[in-house]
Amino acid sequence: LPDVGEIYSRLLDHRPVIQGEIRYFVKEFEEKRGLRELRVLENLKNTIFETNEHVLPKCEQAMHDNLNEAFKRLQAANDMIRRLQEKEHEERKLQADKRVAREEKCVAHWEEFMKEQQSKQAEVDEEHRKAMERLKEQYSDMEKELAKYASF
Repeated sequence: LPDVGEIYSRLLDHRPVIQGEIRYFVKEFEEKRGLRELRVLENLKNTIFETNEHVLPKCEQAMHDNLNEAFKRLQAANDMIRRLQEKEHEERKLQADKRVAREEKCVAHWEEFMKEQQSKQAEVDEEHRKAMERLKEQYSDMEKELAKYASF
């Protein structure tokens, strides 16, 4: 049986080996990496301090100046666009007024033309009526003349 216990501890009980590895890993980490991690953290702290004290204020000032300049340029562009829109609106209104005036003039010419056509039509109708009367008289006279000869 002592052989079985020894076989068991050698084959299946790994605790002593694992504990040794853990102790070795902790010792290595604390001794070798501990100082390096401390230096990295110190450098990081210095970088953050430098950024907060110097870089960020410069960036904020540059951003503020650039945004003010951009805002002024946008305002100027906005004013120019507004003036252009006003000019375009005035031009459209002027064109619309001209178009309305042309349309009214065309309507007036058309009405005058139609009045002239009606008066000409009345003249032509009157001439036609007079011509018809003359023809009726002429045919009536011719019938009378024929009636004279027909009695022979």
